Amino acid sequence: MQKDDLKSIVTQMCENLIEQIDLEKSPTKEQILNYLKDSVDVLTSIDDSKIDSIEHAKSAFSNAYKEIAKKGISSYENTNERFEELTKLHVKTLNECKEPHIDLDSITNKFNDIQQHMSDEVIKANKLITQLTNQVKTLEKTSNLDSLTQIFNRRALSTYLETICSKENLKYELHLLMMDIDDFKAINDTHGHVAGDKILIFIANIIKKTLRDGDKIFRYGGEEFVIILNRIDKKSCMQIASRLLKLISGNNLIYEGNSLDVTISMGTTQLEDGDTPDSLISRADKALYKAKANGKNQVCSDVKDGI
Repeated sequence: MQKDDLKSIVTQMCENLIEQIDLEKSPTKEQILNYLKDSVDVLTSIDDSKIDSIEHAKSAFSNAYKEIAKKGISSYENTNERFEELTKLHVKTLNECKEPHIDLDSITNKFNDIQQHMSDEVIKANKLITQLTNQVKTLEKTSNLDSLTQIFNRRALSTYLETICSKENLKYELHLLMMDIDDFKAINDTHGHVAGDKILIFIANIIKKTLRDGDKIFRYGGEEFVIILNRIDKKSCMQIASRLLKLISGNNLIYEGNSLDVTISMGTTQLEDGDTPDSLISRADKALYKAKANGKNQVCSDVKDGI
């Protein structure tokens, strides 16, 4: 890794740590230690030869979405303050109407002035909202990170699989696991989408802690995740898959006093010569379908010829 990359990552890590401390009313040593441990995990996972690994690490310490949110809050505060000023002027003008002699032309001009100022402020606010919305859309289109779970997204998966499948005679085994949260819609309908988001983050964190260096995790879409296991045989692949099933089903998530029982179903397949990203994903998806059809909370595998 280049010296400038290292400096950039460390700088962003320090800035983010200071920001986290400022946000806490009573920061503790344990919180700082936990942050530093997470930072070690991010730095350990950097692989110069893999897709956007350095940028992934940088993004973990510098969340562009957070900056946009700050701009939005700041803009709202400024607009709110301006409306408060206009409201005071409005009240003052009304009080002048109580004077014995009313200058109708002057009052009318003042009200017109206030109305124009308020219209201008609304136009400015709407323009900024549009600008910030477009910035978020651009980030979503160009980023390789999922903004909710902070893992790689589907765009990154496509790039990664294209690179892998374009290599001839890969000298090591590679397995793809596709996993889906069981009955996720029912959870959202019962407990709300905030609970659903917390479950997605919860599962992403469990997977990140379970995988080895060099393995990859992607949010494929909705409640689906894709995991790439490099340099591993089928037996070890199934062991990792089974471990993930047990860890997720064995860890109850508490939300608003309710215990949420979460399970996943998983399909696995192995990369073979001649595979394309679509064929690899398709086999894993068929295996996932089998796991769902067989009762959920289990793992099934599928190979190239459907055996």
